[in-house]
Order: sequence, then C-alpha cells, then structure tokens
Amino acid sequence: MPDPGDLSFDTATAERPTPDPGLFEADVHEHWTVGGKPNGGYLLALLGRAARVTGRAGGGPDWEVVSSAITYLRPPDIGPATVRTTLLRQGRSASQVRAVLVQDGHDQVDAVFVLGELPVEPTARYDGTAPFDAPPPEQCVRLAPRIPGGVYVGIMDVLDLRLSPDTLPFTDSPPPEGARAELRGWSRFADGREPDPLSLLFSVDAIPPATLMIGSTGWVPTLQMSAYVRAHPAPGWLGIRMSANLVGDGMVDETCVVWDSRSRVVAQSTQLARLRFPDELG
Repeated sequence: MPDPGDLSFDTATAERPTPDPGLFEADVHEHWTVGGKPNGGYLLALLGRAARVTGRAGGGPDWEVVSSAITYLRPPDIGPATVRTTLLRQGRSASQVRAVLVQDGHDQVDAVFVLGELPVEPTARYDGTAPFDAPPPEQCVRLAPRIPGGVYVGIMDVLDLRLSPDTLPFTDSPPPEGARAELRGWSRFADGREPDPLSLLFSVDAIPPATLMIGSTGWVPTLQMSAYVRAHPAPGWLGIRMSANLVGDGMVDETCVVWDSRSRVVAQSTQLARLRFPDELG
C-alpha cells in the first residue's frame, strides 16, 4: 500500500510491474474518492498509466493516451488491485490497449485506450466549442472536502477547485426557475503539480455533477465515459465547464471541456450517468 499521507497524483495512480508484462499491481487510494467511492476520472487515469506502459513496451513509440472509453462495472474497494492490460493493436499512427481493474477475481472497471502522438502547439482548423466564461480564479469559490449533508469528497483534498459564483451547487437556496445545468470554474492540483496528458484523464471528471444546479441529489454514478486528450496542456490553471444535456428517465449525459492556461481546448469527455431528484425518493 502507498503511504496514506502521500496524496500525490503520481503515487495514487502508480502501477507496479509483475513477472507477467501485461499485469500490474496497484492500489486504489482512499483520498481519491467521492463519498467513499473512487472517482471515475481517477480510475481512468490509473488504468491509463498502465495502458501507456503496455503501449510503449518493447520499443513502442513514446505516445500518450489520446482517447479512451471506460465502463464502470462496479465500484472498486479502497485497497489493493491488479490491472490486466492487453495490446490490441500497434499501428504506425496509433495503438490500442485494453486495461481492466480487477479485485478478488472480479472485473471492476474495463477501459480501451488509443495511444498516439499529441501536439505541443495544437492548431485548430475549426473550433465550434462555446468559449469558456468564468471570472478569474481569485474571484471564484473554492470547494471544501466536506459538502452540506456531511459527505466527504476526498478529491477536494488533492484539488484546488474553484467554481464561478453563479454556478455554485452547494447552497441553502433551491435552484432558481430556469436554472442551467452547468458548472464553470478553475482547477489545479493542491500540491502544485502541473497538468500533463495523463492527469487530464482525471480532470475531465473532477468536478461535481452539473445536474446539482437543477436540483438533483448528489447520487450521479457514471455508467460509461469517453474522454479525449487533444494536446499537451500548458502549466497553470485549467478552465473547466461541465454541462448536462438530456435529463430524463433516471439518466443524464454530461459533457466536460477543459482549457489550459493559454485558452486552448486540451481535453473533452462525455459520460452517461444515473441520477435522482429528491421528489423521486420514496
């Protein structure tokens, strides 16, 4: 087990090699959680690190994860786990690696990654992304690890996440009429670690559910998520926008866009999740 006092991203996502080159030992860290359950982006980054090692093994290109699709079969327990990886294909411009988190003989999380070359200075021929709009970090509100109701959000101990005052979900007031299901703000690691392509896999899921702005409960477990890393991020704050799209029949699809400190889109994700509203609790 890692030192419980070491909350760093690199320690929490570290994998240890075994005699089997496709099998790694890992530990699901207790602080990278939401309500005692591992954060989905954290699990994606943990598997992504192992997939990257497998993709680079045997002299493969020094590529990064550029795309991933992850399915959360069941919430892993805090503690030891194994990560089983399979190189599905090694191509000239991309490779595909499958990584599965296993505990007690049961698959818990299953992901497929695409590895490829990432630009340091990306150029966009066309960008239809709505511009990022949030006050500077010093004018935003930092979220605390303990939210109203007493739920402990461990990832807020490792993050400095600040939301725009007009998109604060944890207030005593009910959502206003016509509220938009969207959160905007800034994120960085609390220990000063700068963002990189691997950590962006965590960042695309390191923000509360946007549906809190329209009155949902905090129970919004992700079923499946796709994430894309578009470029090496510049040092500094990451701008993040999480927005809900269609909400109905107990499910929601949410989209997250991440900008670096140079206002470039560096990561995106779309996920499908379950959700509840207070009036649906019998």
